[in-house]
Amino acid sequence: QVQLVESGGGWVQAGESLRLSCAASRSIFTYDPMGWYRQAPGKQRELVATFTSDGSTNYADSVKGRFTISRDNAKNTIYLQMNSLKPQDTAVYYCKGVRSGRYASWGQGTQVTVSA
Repeated sequence: QVQLVESGGGWVQAGESLRLSCAASRSIFTYDPMGWYRQAPGKQRELVATFTSDGSTNYADSVKGRFTISRDNAKNTIYLQMNSLKPQDTAVYYCKGVRSGRYASWGQGTQVTVSA
């Protein structure tokens, strides 16, 4: 069974940083695209950052310049470096990978809480 396991969430104050990790049980080359989404209380899940197999990246406007998505192919892991965190970044962050253009796998999510 394909698994995506997130880690790295926590509680921080505004302006601080966190790095999230998503470890996959199979090669991350399997997934295209692959990336991070988040869901705040009472809101819909939204895209944060993704990358495709050709290395191109896509970021939500709200995180551009503050968040960076990266990957370690040897570790089958992707990361989300989050700097200059804001209270509005508070959400559950999910890792998602899509295989064969249609089979989506989600992680269990990791909570990020940013206090003012």
